[in-house]
Amino acid sequence: MSGVHPYLRMDGNGQEAVKFYEEALRAEVVGVQTFGEMPSNPEFPLPEEAKHRIMHAMLKVGDTVLMLSDTFPGDAYQLGNQVDVALILDEVSQSKAAFEKLQAGGDVLMPLQETPWSPSYGQVKDKFGVTWQISTEVKD
Repeated sequence: MSGVHPYLRMDGNGQEAVKFYEEALRAEVVGVQTFGEMPSNPEFPLPEEAKHRIMHAMLKVGDTVLMLSDTFPGDAYQLGNQVDVALILDEVSQSKAAFEKLQAGGDVLMPLQETPWSPSYGQVKDKFGVTWQISTEVKD
């Protein structure tokens, strides 16, 4: 297992949040990717208001990692639900096992699937209401 990290969910002000945390926490911005930088999909055209929203950002704060993304325009946003837990695993089989166990009594928000950034990524809300973002990071 690579780690467990806090994952903040913003409502369209992710760019501002990255700058704020960079200064307030003296964080190093490791990377920022917007929805507009993703490969286009003609079946799901990207609305203009989504292009500059953050799909994923990673900041290094001391020896820890803080992750962050914006909601997609139109997705529900509720104060109090803006922190997820990102679980980064080394193998797809580990991601599948953790996902299956965490979904027991909970709800699958996004089934495990291959994405441009992970061979196995999904989201599940466990029976306690905690949202987990499960991702596989294969090391070379």
